[in-house]
Amino acid sequence: MLVLAAALPALGALAVWALRRKPYAHWIGAGAAALAFAAVALLPVGRDTGALIAGDGATWWHRLAIPWAPSLHLEFSLAVDGVSWTLALLTALLGVLCCLHNAVGAEQRAADLYGADHATASASLQPASAPLQEPAGSVENGGSPGGGGPVLGVRAASPATSGHLQVASGASGSLQDGAGSVETGGPPLAAAPVHGVPAGAGAGGEEQDGWQSPVLTALLLAVQAASTLVFLADNLVLFFIAFEAVLLPMWAIVHRFGDPATRRRAAAKFALFTIAGSLLMATGLFVAVADTGTADLGAIIAAGGVSGDVSLLVFSLLAIGFAVKAPLWPLHSWLPDAHTAAPTVGSVLLAGVLLKLGTYGLIRVAGGLAPAGAAEAAPVLAVLAALGILVAGLVCLRLPEIKRLIAYSSVGHMGFVVLAFAAGTEAGVRAALFGNLAHGLVTPLLFFLAGALKARTHTGSLTALGGVRLAAPALAGLLGFAALASLGLPGLAGFWGEAFTVYAAAERGGAWLLLAAAAAFGAFLAAAYLLRMLKHVSHGPIAPAAFGIGDVSAAEAAVWSPLVAGTLLLGLVPGPLLTLFSEGLL
Repeated sequence: MLVLAAALPALGALAVWALRRKPYAHWIGAGAAALAFAAVALLPVGRDTGALIAGDGATWWHRLAIPWAPSLHLEFSLAVDGVSWTLALLTALLGVLCCLHNAVGAEQRAADLYGADHATASASLQPASAPLQEPAGSVENGGSPGGGGPVLGVRAASPATSGHLQVASGASGSLQDGAGSVETGGPPLAAAPVHGVPAGAGAGGEEQDGWQSPVLTALLLAVQAASTLVFLADNLVLFFIAFEAVLLPMWAIVHRFGDPATRRRAAAKFALFTIAGSLLMATGLFVAVADTGTADLGAIIAAGGVSGDVSLLVFSLLAIGFAVKAPLWPLHSWLPDAHTAAPTVGSVLLAGVLLKLGTYGLIRVAGGLAPAGAAEAAPVLAVLAALGILVAGLVCLRLPEIKRLIAYSSVGHMGFVVLAFAAGTEAGVRAALFGNLAHGLVTPLLFFLAGALKARTHTGSLTALGGVRLAAPALAGLLGFAALASLGLPGLAGFWGEAFTVYAAAERGGAWLLLAAAAAFGAFLAAAYLLRMLKHVSHGPIAPAAFGIGDVSAAEAAVWSPLVAGTLLLGLVPGPLLTLFSEGLL
């Protein structure tokens, strides 16, 4: 099962790529992701007979080791315990949801195009006296031939022009969608109906329908496979290889399928930051291997980590490398750009999976390999985390775009995770692990909802939105639910990690009380900026961009409901997850 958990999405990616011109390619990807989820879900079976490793009887649930290049300390060594399993399961779940998002969206798009072609064929049979049809992709609202009320004529875009929907109202003004922007003039008009799962890429150019391309599904599966391998790797060299393997498909998702106006710059910035951090991380890993004489992660942790002489050096190198991916302030600036430019599914994986690679590496790898160095560096790490919480909160209070706001909120949430880890107590480590997983459920849900809003309204500007609770009450209700979970409302998943982070910092006493107060004030800021977002998006009169938008479809409900259920489950019943963390090797 350990091998299948990582191999199935990789094989699925290859199959989807090979069959990318077939209409069923998306569903092959969704099937591969579902099988991988089943394989990960079955990993706890038989864990009572865990595989003994070196040390004080510490155990993995399961472990597999196959020699690969022993002279390079490289083994294909996989292992799983309560910490790595929860993150591998989260990765598999988000992989399934993202593939379903693409598959259902492609089906609906094909149905819409078929309907458009049928309508065009019918229109061509009209009498010669009938009004001329508008160019593909346009909607014209003008006076009726008899001078009566306005007539709305709609013709769906062809595949070559589907990204450019224009709405004209005589000479009085226009509502035009271009690369995610909305310009409104004249009287408010009903937006074109949106079906199924929303698109995640901007319009225009050769990539205008790229969000539903099977190539995107293949890249999503590649990210899932490499990320799963990171969480299951028990060999430091294998860990590094898998960590780096995530970079290329994620870069391609942003660079090829993102917003045409910003995707290239955002992808380049993501790559440069990640590579720079990885070089430092690799140096730290190789110093640890040279010091201990082994690349066996579990054995080094069980033995107490590297020697005291190099502990601070190893931790510092690893912490900076992982802080880039986490991201920790001030190494976070790549994240808002990448999130804003990425397609919806790209943002979901960035928040739910890639950020977890950084925090998992910081907690298990950096903290496990160099516990003495972690204790020495804890005050610096804690101060940076607290500053990140405050800075992110203050910035979010002024951000005008919904996806960028959600992206910056992740900087604050990851600040809570890092602060809890830096506290170094049992409560702190568990709060870090819990907050990490909760963020992986709540923030992807927010990005799915933000993507749905942008697909319907063709804008992410908070000032251009409004009245969504009247135009699409179910969508507004889900957005409110996710926002309340993100701000840490008791009874939802976000509460436990943030509350016990404050407790863990306060438990240290002394100057740590100031850090606890800063984190508590950061939670207040989170409530302020998320409620501000809801005020702009959901309340007030219906904005012109929100007229006639569709509410939550059955397909969207199917994709989002597991995240809603997980957020409720972790919020109401946190005990089982905390028990799983106690079975982790830390």
